[in-house]
Amino acid sequence: MDIPRRTLLAGLAALPLAQLTRAGEPTPQESRLILLGTAGGPTPKPNRAAAANAIVVGDRVYLIDAGNGVARQMVMAGLRTEQLHAVFITHHHNDHNIDIGNVLLLAWADNLAAPVEFHGPPPLKQILRDTLRANRADISIRMADEARLDPSKLVSAFEHTGPGPVYEDDRVRVSCTEVVHPPFRHSFAYRFDCPDRSIVFSGDTAVSENLVALAKGADVLVHEVMYLPAMEKLIASQPTAPRLRQHLLAAHTTCEDVGRMASAAGVKTLVLSHFVPGGYPFITDEEWLAAVRPYFSGDIVVGRDLLEL
Repeated sequence: MDIPRRTLLAGLAALPLAQLTRAGEPTPQESRLILLGTAGGPTPKPNRAAAANAIVVGDRVYLIDAGNGVARQMVMAGLRTEQLHAVFITHHHNDHNIDIGNVLLLAWADNLAAPVEFHGPPPLKQILRDTLRANRADISIRMADEARLDPSKLVSAFEHTGPGPVYEDDRVRVSCTEVVHPPFRHSFAYRFDCPDRSIVFSGDTAVSENLVALAKGADVLVHEVMYLPAMEKLIASQPTAPRLRQHLLAAHTTCEDVGRMASAAGVKTLVLSHFVPGGYPFITDEEWLAAVRPYFSGDIVVGRDLLEL
């Protein structure tokens, strides 16, 4: 697995992130966690945006998944797309990756000047190449007419096929593990160890021992969640109901199991996101909370778009 690393000051690379800044001095920087989109599933929802999260440390934005409209959600959260520093894709369902190329090109149009690293399972590199190829007419015109950089020079892509460290700079350390999301061979959860706390993103998964191990002792676990009592209404609204039911039960996590996994990992705060159903039938925050609370005694946050923690 490729492990790109930013240059750290000599003699400081082994120190905890909390003790590092660019100059090697103690840092007061705090991480910001922003839920950009909290819906589960590929169809547009009236009440929730598609899956995406951001960790912000100083002036750098680290994006986890890139569902539809993620660039606008960044702006709505008060972030500048040109702050984009690295992108981490959990898996290649289109509610998680459909705007991976768009967020790059929209940041490029917003004067992105520094290269962005992209991490995720294969075929990540091919997806990015195809995006640039599909937009070559616009790219060529803007390069000629607006003197813009070649956006292909702003992309570094790294494909991962197993657990381990994936990224590190002087503000975050990122590792991943494989989770259970059939039929994908490679689907990841990510752990971010920031200067002030650790944050884990489940991605899409059924019950996963790997995820419990990755999240051990984390401050925050952002986890997908499925509300079984409402599933029949959701499934009945779809023309592929039998196959959809099979997929949802095999590849996602019920409220009860989300609570159990958070308890087993010993996390401090559980943040519910990627709600299934995320639109119709509508589930209240109180219903989500009541379904998880018996299985987890720590803090529980029912996520919503643009919530910052």
